Amino acid sequence: MTLLSKIPRVDQGLKEALLQKINQKTKPLGSLGILESVALQVGLIQGTLDPALKEPHIIVFAADHGIAREGVSAFPREVTYQMVLNFLSGGAAINVFCKQNNIGLSIVDAGVDADFESQAALLDHKIARGTQNLLKGPAMTVEQCEQALQTGGQLVEELQEKQTNIVGFGEMGIGNTSSASLLMSRYCDLPLEDCVGKGTGLTQEQLQHKIKVLQEALSSNAVQNTDPIQVLATFGGFEIAMMTGAMLAAARLKMVILVDGFIATAACLAAFKIDPGVLDYAIFSHESAEQGHKKMLRYLGVRGLLQLDLRLGEGSGCAVAYPIVRSAVDFLNHMASFTSAGVSNSPS
Repeated sequence: MTLLSKIPRVDQGLKEALLQKINQKTKPLGSLGILESVALQVGLIQGTLDPALKEPHIIVFAADHGIAREGVSAFPREVTYQMVLNFLSGGAAINVFCKQNNIGLSIVDAGVDADFESQAALLDHKIARGTQNLLKGPAMTVEQCEQALQTGGQLVEELQEKQTNIVGFGEMGIGNTSSASLLMSRYCDLPLEDCVGKGTGLTQEQLQHKIKVLQEALSSNAVQNTDPIQVLATFGGFEIAMMTGAMLAAARLKMVILVDGFIATAACLAAFKIDPGVLDYAIFSHESAEQGHKKMLRYLGVRGLLQLDLRLGEGSGCAVAYPIVRSAVDFLNHMASFTSAGVSNSPS
């Protein structure tokens, strides 16, 4: 499968049959709300009236960002490395939620500025030890970006070979809300102030410093080319680019995609700019507390399943939302119809 293979559109021919199946369940029309929309979407993705979720999996991509050296995060750069170790030892939120919901988990070193001891639990796909400082030039070369896209795609292909048909994506990278904000501003043509939030917990003074630094980065990397890969290479991170490639591959393979919060949605936005068909396959797990996330979701014309004020990242929203998606599939497959239950569906 090539890097930019066209994503197949979902088969809308099944839509009416799926809607009829949903509407004939023993309930008032529309009474299961968004669960009905999710059931319809999964049925269309899989091209069947009887969808099934198999071997759910979440991939967490980790990488460092050169822009973090400019004090745009409340945490030091070494936290990226430390949190990867936490993932590997099973101590992070994503570990807890994946274990709770029987979701497989992979941790990928996409570009952490540290060396790890070789261990089977960590997938080593390091492009470089962090991106370049955006105040001094583009985050990465186009060649590095394409390598990251390709690697993300290959990881998803390997999962699909193991029968996974629903995959979520998470990230870890100190400074990556800065990259996501810059990508959002450039892709959506929005003022930077509308895209920047407090990230890991900045004070108001620190937030103003972050905006100032990112405005300088945006100005010093004025990308005239509207090519989405060029934009991603200029402002993205290795983990964001790998997520983008993974999402594109998952859509080409007709897998259900679970999108986490602000950073993962920025990756999905990049994927959307490369091929809008990716949205047919994407379920947005939640609407985060990061102000730019709400605006990004509106730009894409989508909504998050949950509103829990999450802003952790690492795929946590995907893991928490997965049981909701499973409930949607299960009601479609196992709930009785008016006919099978002998229940009248005419209002009295």
